[in-house]
Amino acid sequence: MTTPPSDRMHALDVDTLKLREEVFDYARRRMNYEPAPLDESKTPAELAALVPPTVTETGIGGLTALKLFEEVLAPSCISVDNPGFLSFIPAAPTEAATLFDLVVSASSIYGGSWAEGAGAVYAENEVLQWLAREAGLPDGAGGVFVQGGTLGNLSALVAARHTAKVARERSGEPMPRRWAFACSAEAHSSLKAAARVMDVEIIPVPIGESGKMNGLDVAAAVTEWDGVFAVVATGGTTNFGIVDHLRSIGEIAHEHGAWFHVDGAYGLAGMLAPSSRHLFDGVELADSFIVDPHKWLFAPFDACALVYRDPLLAKAAHTQHAEYLDVLTETGDWNPSDYAYHLSRRPRGLPLWFSLATHGIGAYRDAVESNIQLAHKIAAEIDRRPGFALVRQPELSNVVFTRDGWSAADYARWSTDLLHRDVAFVVPSSHLGQPNTRFSIVNPQTTYEALVQILDTMEND
Repeated sequence: MTTPPSDRMHALDVDTLKLREEVFDYARRRMNYEPAPLDESKTPAELAALVPPTVTETGIGGLTALKLFEEVLAPSCISVDNPGFLSFIPAAPTEAATLFDLVVSASSIYGGSWAEGAGAVYAENEVLQWLAREAGLPDGAGGVFVQGGTLGNLSALVAARHTAKVARERSGEPMPRRWAFACSAEAHSSLKAAARVMDVEIIPVPIGESGKMNGLDVAAAVTEWDGVFAVVATGGTTNFGIVDHLRSIGEIAHEHGAWFHVDGAYGLAGMLAPSSRHLFDGVELADSFIVDPHKWLFAPFDACALVYRDPLLAKAAHTQHAEYLDVLTETGDWNPSDYAYHLSRRPRGLPLWFSLATHGIGAYRDAVESNIQLAHKIAAEIDRRPGFALVRQPELSNVVFTRDGWSAADYARWSTDLLHRDVAFVVPSSHLGQPNTRFSIVNPQTTYEALVQILDTMEND
């Protein structure tokens, strides 16, 4: 008798066992790279010429698909864990975190509810509570791991507006003509996206040459507080790594009854480093904050920690109600799906938990500190070289600089050649309309010597 196709998909036969071992072998080969090759992207036309149709009625078989991935598809992706990947904000997961990401996928755990994933949720919550303590939030603070900073910021702002709306309803005050939140004019693009999704206004706060927003800037920009439900500060901008003056912003927000949110997706991990801890004075005033472990806490994609001072306010805003969900929502359990704009989720915080449990918090402090020290060391080298100029001194681990006389086309040509020669991935950027480039250093395996080598290529170009 022929086995039905639906059964063949899940049957444990010789071919399946062989595929399993081949997948494990590939994962082992990939993790044994020291370092992983940078590789480079291909165009759609190039990939179409190399990749035959794969999603077909009969399939191509797992071994064939795996070989195609290893030999064609994977090398067409740039390896963000390579220490020469210095563009955007890369990822540098520890081996422990990467290994445990395999375990999470193999374990098939639903991380949306306590009833189904109690052990996983407990471990995730231990990490979230540690982050809350590091930020100085009180006992009882907590939250959830979401996909990334965009979803984290949106969820925090949804909770903020809901809290403001409920307060008005209870007091009998009329609703404002228009809800709004304030943030720096240089804040992350995800805040503009959140405003569009929520159909609220943004009050952009102009900032001076320092790039650092403070409470006086907010007070000057927000001339009418009616309807302003939140003020968002940045704990490390994506471009320069600048930390806003958190204390004065938090104080002005609370003075006017607004929620204080800190977008620390990239930079808030800097609070772990002794040399930069002072930059985050005032984060303890936050009603919520985010930090992305896949950026600077050495976890794999995708994980953003969203933490609330009072999680009950977030739960009131986000809990979904339906007949089939009542068995979960009415228990009083800690259900991660109640604390952000999502429902189904994998326990994406577990790789970070396992890495922290393996290495200890102290190793994380040392790794973040080493990145910051390296950034300042290479900045000093750039500063002393004729023909180079820092756009500004680094605060955290982003170093933005220029090469005299270079146009945007010069940076682009140099960047393409650098990647093609498997040296590094350093893309052009800009500030105030002027082209530049930058090192975003979040990988503890990135060395001073490698950065100097990159600078040398600019001198010789």
